[in-house]
Amino acid sequence: MARIVLAPFFELHVQGRETLPQRSAFVLLPKHQRWEDIPLLGLAFPGPLHYVAKKELFTSRLLSWFMTSLGGVPLDRRRPMASRNSIKAIVSRLKGEAVVVVFPEGTYYRNCMGPGYSGLIRLIHSQIEVPFVPVGIRYSRRGMRRRVDVLFGKAIPWDPPTKPEAFLALAMQEIRALSGL
Repeated sequence: MARIVLAPFFELHVQGRETLPQRSAFVLLPKHQRWEDIPLLGLAFPGPLHYVAKKELFTSRLLSWFMTSLGGVPLDRRRPMASRNSIKAIVSRLKGEAVVVVFPEGTYYRNCMGPGYSGLIRLIHSQIEVPFVPVGIRYSRRGMRRRVDVLFGKAIPWDPPTKPEAFLALAMQEIRALSGL
């Protein structure tokens, strides 16, 4: 459905699928510029994705059903302790070899990098060892439609002595480079 709805407005180009981990769970760390990032990333990725999303997107019954059917997992950013069940759900999906999407900026930052937040990334890493893959998303004008480039980077290793903030800084640097910012 997303392909049909978005096709008149966006021309999608994908690079780096061959660098994605094979037959294992991993976490995608994409740039977040617009709401369209979510369905466009879903179209660019060759399989199902599970998105971590702010709990405000799950407030109405219909919207909650829709977000959940798309693989959404609600997260309460203001009260992290209230999100324990969501963290368990994320880790459970990763143990089941799913691919989880975490937007490290937490919200939209158009044409610039926002600050990254290491909290959820740190929690995931403390529960399960999985690769983290940076993703760049670039938007540009191309006639009446926008060209969208989704660039999957190589998995970033997280060596045991590396602190979460240092890992996040490296991931954000890769996301910035892939996004051309």
